[in-house]
Amino acid sequence: MGQPAWREARSILTRLLSSQEGVLRDSAYLQSSCCIPQSAVTMHLPATIPNYTDFYASREHATAVGAMFRGKANALQPNWLHLPVGYHGRASSVVVSGTDVRRPWGQVWQEESKQAEWVPSAAVDYELELGIFMGGSANQLGHPLRIEAADAAVFGYVLLNDWSARDLQKWEYVPLGPFTSKNWATSISPWVVTAAALEPFRVPAPTQDPAPPAYLRSQAGCNYDLDLRVGVAPAGRAGPDPVTHTNMRTLYWTPAQMAAHHTVSGCPLVPGDLLGTGTISSEGPGGAGCLLEATLNGTKPVALQSAGTHRAWLQDGDRVVLTGHCQGEGYRVGFGECAGTLLPALDLTLA
Repeated sequence: MGQPAWREARSILTRLLSSQEGVLRDSAYLQSSCCIPQSAVTMHLPATIPNYTDFYASREHATAVGAMFRGKANALQPNWLHLPVGYHGRASSVVVSGTDVRRPWGQVWQEESKQAEWVPSAAVDYELELGIFMGGSANQLGHPLRIEAADAAVFGYVLLNDWSARDLQKWEYVPLGPFTSKNWATSISPWVVTAAALEPFRVPAPTQDPAPPAYLRSQAGCNYDLDLRVGVAPAGRAGPDPVTHTNMRTLYWTPAQMAAHHTVSGCPLVPGDLLGTGTISSEGPGGAGCLLEATLNGTKPVALQSAGTHRAWLQDGDRVVLTGHCQGEGYRVGFGECAGTLLPALDLTLA
C-alpha cells in the first residue's frame, strides 16, 4: 500500500471523528467500543521495525561537536556538505516511550591508568531526534529510489531519543563509527504522525552550498516547522526541567534526501524501516539537542532550575522527556511524548 491507501484511511478516520459526522457521535455503543481511555491502554511500538539507520543531518550539531574535538577550522568533515552521513543501528533495541533503559557497561579508555577498562558508562546522554517511518513498496534490490519517490515513501514521523554512552563512544568509534555506545537503547514515541498531517507545516530546507549531486536535488525539498523540546526530571521529581528547545526546520539534510541516499547504492528500504535524523540542534541558548553539545563534553553542566541541581551527564533515575508539536491557526498537531527513565547498571563485576 502507498499514498492512495494512506489518504483513504486518513480521510475515513477524519470523517468519523468529525463533530459533523453522526455515525460515531450519536452512538454510545460505538463510542464505548471504539474509544478507550488512554489511562487504560498499554502502548506498544507502532510498527515492526525491520531495520534502523541513524543519520547526522543537523549542520548546527555537527559543527558544534566537530569544533569541540577538531577546532572550528575543521569542524565539518570533508564529506559532510556532500552527502547525508549515517550509520546502521540496531532495530532490536528500539523501545516504545515509557520503557525504562539501563545504564550500559562497556570499554572505556582511562587516562589515569593508560588502559582500557570494562566499566559502567559514566557519560550517558540523550539525543533529540525525529524518527522517519518508511512505507509503500520496497524498492527492488539494485534499484535506487529517485528523490521524489523517496519523499512519497515517507509514511510518517515519531519522536526519537538515541540514548548514547559518550565515554564508550569516544574509545570505540575509530575507524567504523559508534557501536556498543549506541546499540543498547533507542526510544520512540508510540504515535506515528503522518506526513499528510504535517503537510501544512512544510518549510523550505536551508540552502545547500555546494549544491548536492543530482540524485539529492528536489524542487520540493523541505523540512517542517516542528517545535521540539527536551526536559529532564531527576528521580523523585514529578515534572521535567527544560534543557533543549529547537526546531526541525533547521535540518540541513531533509528526510527525502536521507531516504534517497540510503538507496543510491541499490539498498532496498522496506515498509517499517526507521530512519533517525541524528541530533537536531539550533543556534542560540538552549538549542543544543544533547548534553554532549550543551555541556561542552561534560565540562559545563546545565542547570535543572526547579530541581536546584545540574547535569553534566544523565544520572540514575533521571527521566528524559521529548515533546514536539506543529502549531497551526487555532489548532495544533502534537506528537505526544517520548519518555524513558535511566536505570542503574547491572552488577556485572567479575571475580
